[in-house]
Amino acid sequence: MSKKYNKIQLMKHTVAATFAIFLTTGAAAPFALAQDTERPVLTVDDCVKCHDAAPQAIESAGGKHKTEVTCIDCHEGHPPKNTDIIPQCSKCHTDEKHFELEGCLGCHTNPHTPLKITLADNLTEPCLTCHTDQIDQLKQNLSKHTEQSCTTCHTAHGELPSCTNCHTPHSEDMVQSDCLSCHKPHMPLQVTYPDDTPSKLCASCHQTAYDLLMANTTKHHERSCADCHKSQHKMIPKCQDCHGVPHPEDMMKKFPICGDCHGIAHDVTK
Repeated sequence: MSKKYNKIQLMKHTVAATFAIFLTTGAAAPFALAQDTERPVLTVDDCVKCHDAAPQAIESAGGKHKTEVTCIDCHEGHPPKNTDIIPQCSKCHTDEKHFELEGCLGCHTNPHTPLKITLADNLTEPCLTCHTDQIDQLKQNLSKHTEQSCTTCHTAHGELPSCTNCHTPHSEDMVQSDCLSCHKPHMPLQVTYPDDTPSKLCASCHQTAYDLLMANTTKHHERSCADCHKSQHKMIPKCQDCHGVPHPEDMMKKFPICGDCHGIAHDVTK
């Protein structure tokens, strides 16, 4: 073949290769760009057309995932641009110190229902990273509650158990609010009570004193337990708190103890 023919063939191959490169790069780029720019911006209304279960879950127990973020805030683009389609919790939750098990999903099993927290049996340490006041109260006010794990009472996160799950009520008509009016769950032996606490509640432990008071015919019969034992459990009042100094000084010196003549306060004899 002549040199001229070879030169023509080389030019043909060069042009063909250049055109192929142009098609796969320069020409394709505007096409891809056009696809990206023409893709509509999705809204939550678009998401729920196919994904109906997730919105229902968020509506029931979504917490801030319901009120402060949308589908698009976590799931960027559709279809996703990479294989990691499930967003990392740390994308948003980075500022607040929190307990770490093997991962967030150890407690928050479903990101669409983050408030439905699954708790293992005999769990305490993870709870303490948020609930510090409660453990301080338990340690500073020792009781049988101190010996229990958090999940002994709180079988589900955020659940406030009924005291009567473990404790026999003081009376048949007691309700949870009655228990809490005297006993704080994390310091149950530090008993405080309002002035209008019915005496029959006290009678569940102090039955003998209650029976004597109910049978007594003096004005003490008309008083409630809380009238004398004010606010603080095991507080023993002095007779003088109500009666002042009822007798002449000489008589008080001779008989300084009121009970020597009048008996005990629950069964005043005269």
